[in-house]
Amino acid sequence: MEINKKNNHLSVRMHNAIQYIEEHNDTKLLLEDVAQKAFLSPYHFHRIFKTITGETFNNFVSRKRIEKAANFLLHTEDKSISEITDLTGFSSLSLFSRTFKKFYGINPTEFKDKRNSRFSKISKTKSKNGKVNTELEEYIYNMKKFVKYIDEKAANLEVIKINDISVAYVPHIGAFDNVGIAFEKLLKWAYPRGLMNEQPKIMSIYHDSPKVTKEAKLKMSACIGLEKATIDTSEINTRTITGGKYVSAEFSLGLHEFKKTYEALFVWVFDKGFKLDDTRDPFDEYHNNFNEHPQKLCNVTIYIPVQ
Repeated sequence: MEINKKNNHLSVRMHNAIQYIEEHNDTKLLLEDVAQKAFLSPYHFHRIFKTITGETFNNFVSRKRIEKAANFLLHTEDKSISEITDLTGFSSLSLFSRTFKKFYGINPTEFKDKRNSRFSKISKTKSKNGKVNTELEEYIYNMKKFVKYIDEKAANLEVIKINDISVAYVPHIGAFDNVGIAFEKLLKWAYPRGLMNEQPKIMSIYHDSPKVTKEAKLKMSACIGLEKATIDTSEINTRTITGGKYVSAEFSLGLHEFKKTYEALFVWVFDKGFKLDDTRDPFDEYHNNFNEHPQKLCNVTIYIPVQ
């Protein structure tokens, strides 16, 4: 088997294979085909894959499909469960339902009903003293808080169209708070190649949602833009941030504020009537070194993909 010399580093080849799985998990994925993306035999690919991800190939593919389905159930109302079954690569509705229940403890219909009761229906229960508690009232209150937070905190909140962005990246799996290690590796690669002299875009892409993925499995990418660069990228992973329509908002945030701000911005997007585009991932761009800020704040633009 001839190895592509441009991608002869094992870590790059393995993450190219993982990226291929994530981008094609609505189709039939065979271990042999994916192993070829890493220029490895199926046997060696599977051993290395499990070492890197902590999962077997089949479990990883199933989890990615189920998490994608959960996102559809949470964020879209115009797709039936049968349509979601097709969009996530399952061969039958019964297989999809069994696999979904294995991951979340309830079937897709129950999951969707719980979502609806939480976000749209009035569900009343009587307390011990006879008073009626309305879940909708609590939801509306929380929603208004999040919307107000964004309206007060965000600068230049707008809907924009962006072009594709080519990036080099270092993948990170685990808690989002620990992504600093990936950025250290990225900058160690970028500085000797002069990329930091050109004020490049420094970004994070969020491939998973903490709402549906366990923290230890969360995947994101620490990125640097390559729009103006013509350098050898054989020792680094590369990908494209897909252009299109995004809700864009600028913030000055402490590191502890990122999670709350992302959650609030998603609520703001829904409140304003936008529909998420689940074919693209949210990302953010950093405009300063927060360690050099007197208040340790990060100046950041967050991009949420919408239809």
